Amino acid sequence: MKTSLEIANAARVAPIAEIAERAGIPARFVEPHGRNRAKIDLSLLDELRDRPLGTYILVTAITPTPLGEGKTTTTIGLGMALNRIGKRAAVALRQSSLGPAFGIKGGGSGGGYSQVVPLEESIVHLNGDIHAIQQAHNQLAALVDNSWYHGNPLDIDPERILIRRAMDVNDRFLRNITIGKGGKKDGIPRESGFDMTVASELMAILALATGSTNAEAIKSLRARIAKMVVAFTRDGRPVTAEDVRGAGAATVLMRETLKPNLMQTIENTPAFVHAGPFANIAHGNSSILADQIGLRTSEYVVTEAGFGMDMGGEKFFDIKCRASGLWPAVAVVVATVRALKSQTGKYKITSGKPLPPELLAENPDDVYAGGANLRKQIENVRAFGVPVVVALNAYPDDKPSEIAAVREIAMGAGAVGMAVSTVFAEGGAGGEELARMVVAAAEASQSTPQFLYPLDRPIKEKIHTLATTIYGAAEVSYDPAADQQIASFEANGFGQLPICMAKTPLSLSHDIALKGAPTGYTFHIREVRASVGAGFIFPLAGDMMTMPGLGAHPAAHSIDIDEDGNTVGLF
Repeated sequence: MKTSLEIANAARVAPIAEIAERAGIPARFVEPHGRNRAKIDLSLLDELRDRPLGTYILVTAITPTPLGEGKTTTTIGLGMALNRIGKRAAVALRQSSLGPAFGIKGGGSGGGYSQVVPLEESIVHLNGDIHAIQQAHNQLAALVDNSWYHGNPLDIDPERILIRRAMDVNDRFLRNITIGKGGKKDGIPRESGFDMTVASELMAILALATGSTNAEAIKSLRARIAKMVVAFTRDGRPVTAEDVRGAGAATVLMRETLKPNLMQTIENTPAFVHAGPFANIAHGNSSILADQIGLRTSEYVVTEAGFGMDMGGEKFFDIKCRASGLWPAVAVVVATVRALKSQTGKYKITSGKPLPPELLAENPDDVYAGGANLRKQIENVRAFGVPVVVALNAYPDDKPSEIAAVREIAMGAGAVGMAVSTVFAEGGAGGEELARMVVAAAEASQSTPQFLYPLDRPIKEKIHTLATTIYGAAEVSYDPAADQQIASFEANGFGQLPICMAKTPLSLSHDIALKGAPTGYTFHIREVRASVGAGFIFPLAGDMMTMPGLGAHPAAHSIDIDEDGNTVGLF
C-alpha cells in the first residue's frame, strides 16, 4: 500500500471556497490562507445563532498502545461515511504538534484513505496558530521575569514562578535549565525549563474560548488569559498574567488563532482543524468555537478526544462540555485487536519497532483477556449517560474469531452496536456500517448533560471520584507537596474548578505497568497545579513530562525534499 503522504499527494483537493460552500459557510466569512485552507470569521456564529444545532458525535477509544489505534483515522472516516449515506457531516480535529510529528508518533491528521489533505499543510505550520501561541507564551514568561528583575514590585517569589518557556519541538535538553546566567545585565539566575507549546495553558485556553462574534471571542480569550496564575508572591498570593501586565499583549498575539481553520478530508468532507492541547497533560480536545460553527452548518459533527476515554474522553465531558454547553448524542469507542491483546501485559509494543510476531497470531483468548479494558472504557462513557457504539479499527491480519470476540465483549458491556471499520484502506466506504449504526444510536439517544461530579465539592473529593469511578482505584494518596498545593489553591478561591488529570495514557491507572482494567490499587498524586485561565486543577500522577525527548531514530531523520521539490518521509 502507498504511504499516507503518497495517497494524500494523489488526492483531488478541492478549492477551499468549494469546501466552505459545501459546509454552508458564505464566502464573506471565509479568509483563505493559500489555495487549500482558510480561517473562518466568527461573525458567522452571530448570523447563524437561530439555526438549530446539528448532532454532536464524540470519538474516543480504549487505552491505546504507543502506536495509537486509529482514533483520528476513524473520526475522519466516520465523517466521510456519514456524507456517503446522505448526511451532511463535518469533522473537528486538533492541530498536529510538530514535536511528535518530527519525533516518532507522526501527525494527527489520520492516514491511508482517511485523512486530512493536503497532509503536509495540515501537519507543518498550518495557519501559524501554534507559532502565535508560542510567541504569546514566551512573551508572558519574559514579562514575569522582567517584573521580578526590575525591583520586584509584585513581591514575586522566584522559587514559585510557574510559567516556563515553550517550544514546539521534542527536546529533553530543554526540560530543566538555568536561566539568567552571565551577570547582572543578563538577568538573575534561577532554575526553569521548557514545555511543549501544545502543553501551554494558552493552548488549552484557545480550545475553551467561547463567543458568537469575533469581539465576544476576543473578550473570552483575554478574560481567560488575564486569570492565568503565572507565579506566587512570597506570602503565598497568586500573581496573574493581568498583574504582570501581560494579558493584553498575549491576546493581541493570539487574536487570529481564535478563527477555526478549515481544511478537507481526502473525500472533500469539511474538516475544522483547530487548537491542539495534549490529553495527558491538558484536556486534549479541539476548540469549542470550531464545534459551534460545525454544529450550526452541518447535520452531524464528529469530533475526537485525545487518547482513551479515561483521558481526553473524560475531560471532554467534565471540562469541555461544561464550558461549551454542548453535549454529544452518542460516543464511538475505537478499539483494535492488537491493543486488546496488549492489555494482557504479555506483549511489548515499542514505537518504531515491528510488532511481536506472536501478537499477530490468531488468539481470541487474549482478546477476551484484554477485553476488560474495553468493558471498562464503555462503562466510563456510560457513566455520563451517553450511548456507545464500538468501532473496531480493523487490520488485514485480524482473524474472524478475534473480531467475534470484540463484538461479544462490546455487546456484553452495554454497547448499542459494534461495527468493523476499514476506513484506512477503503475511505468512507469502509465506514458506512459504522455511520448507519451511529445515526441509529443518535436518533434513539436521550442523552443529556450528566457530569461526573459537582464543581462545588472539595478538590480531593473530586479527585477521589475521578480515580475510583474512571480509573478503578480503591483510594488516592498524596505527596506532602501536593497536600500543601491543594490547600493553597482552595485558600485562594480555586477550589471550584474541574479536575484535569495528568497521567500516563497507556494505562487506566497512573502506572504504565498496570494493564487491562486494574482495581484495588492506590492512585498517587505527586504534585498539583492550577490552570486558572483555562479553568481546571491540574494534578500530576506518576512520572509525567511536559517536554518529550527524541528517540534514537526520530522521524526527522527521514523527512526531506526529493529531486522534484516534494516532501518525502513525512508520516
